[in-house]
Amino acid sequence: MNHDCRSHGYLRNWGRFRRLALGWAATAVMVLGVVGVGTDVAAADTVIATVPVGDAPLGMAMSPFGSRVYTADRSGDSVSVIETVGNTVVDTVTVGNGPWGVAVAPNGLLLYVTSTDGAMVSVIETAGNTVVDTIAVGDIPRGVAVSPDGSRVYVAHLFSATMSVIDTATNDVIDIVSVGNGASGVALSPNGSHVYVTNAIADTVSVVETATNAVIATVTVGENPDGVAVTPDGSRVYVANIEGDSLSVIETVGNTVVETIAAGEGPFGVTVTPDGSRVYVTSSDSDSVSVIETTGNSVVETVAVGDFPAGVTVSPLGFRVYVANAFDDTVSVIAVDQCAGSLCIDFGSLTGSGSGAGSAFS
Repeated sequence: MNHDCRSHGYLRNWGRFRRLALGWAATAVMVLGVVGVGTDVAAADTVIATVPVGDAPLGMAMSPFGSRVYTADRSGDSVSVIETVGNTVVDTVTVGNGPWGVAVAPNGLLLYVTSTDGAMVSVIETAGNTVVDTIAVGDIPRGVAVSPDGSRVYVAHLFSATMSVIDTATNDVIDIVSVGNGASGVALSPNGSHVYVTNAIADTVSVVETATNAVIATVTVGENPDGVAVTPDGSRVYVANIEGDSLSVIETVGNTVVETIAAGEGPFGVTVTPDGSRVYVTSSDSDSVSVIETTGNSVVETVAVGDFPAGVTVSPLGFRVYVANAFDDTVSVIAVDQCAGSLCIDFGSLTGSGSGAGSAFS
């Protein structure tokens, strides 16, 4: 079977996968006016910049201090490096064929990029944006995540129902874990004790205990799950179900789905804000991002972005959300505005030119 998905048409069809046979903060804020009393919080997020990147950006990652955003450009065989100060691409790094997932080490020094057509992971040194190593892994590597201590990298393989475990000290694969069919997205708990792997064909999430690299639970979720993210306190896992047009909420204590949220058409990528108050989900078929308030697990806003939004990431302080638009080769930069009681704070006006709050970091 030819698994090349370089054309936009294939990507759109893949979005219907099963049908194919599968300064810490800025020093000033803007008070917008009295909007009422009480403690209710309302959001008014706005796209403040659109950044041209490589061809068909899918995966995204944010540097730990917010100064850089990285996109895996699927059809460009490259990674675009965005400087958040001015929201401009400052470098492009050639990697293996068909890059899909991207993850940054906790110290920000290394970047790990999966290449679905090359069955490998490229290791990029971020100081010079150069590939310093390549690691052979299983067939069709997709999602990738780095452990909180930086000692391990976890890579999901789409058609072999496995996950590779890489020792970052040697860049060797030290274990291969059997998970569900269609292993796709990967996320770790904040303490690194568990890995959550979405299985797009099996419609499940595999819960892997990292101490033993053993699957301790399999959770049935919606149809064609892909993107996955864990809340900062580790209590919930949010899973984007592409075919199910929904978001499954897993309670990690019992590894059970406690809620299912309607989340646009073709929900693809998902990220949680650093304070855990909001979840951002890309809706690939409706060219939008759903904003979910976690206290009630309800959609409080929908933000229009580019064509076929896929990957999504948030800045360390939660002031900016970045969205990879696969079909128009851009990244949308969303400024997060919030109102609490009678005070409105416009994070979009903190820097004037649309630079991210992450620009306060180096």
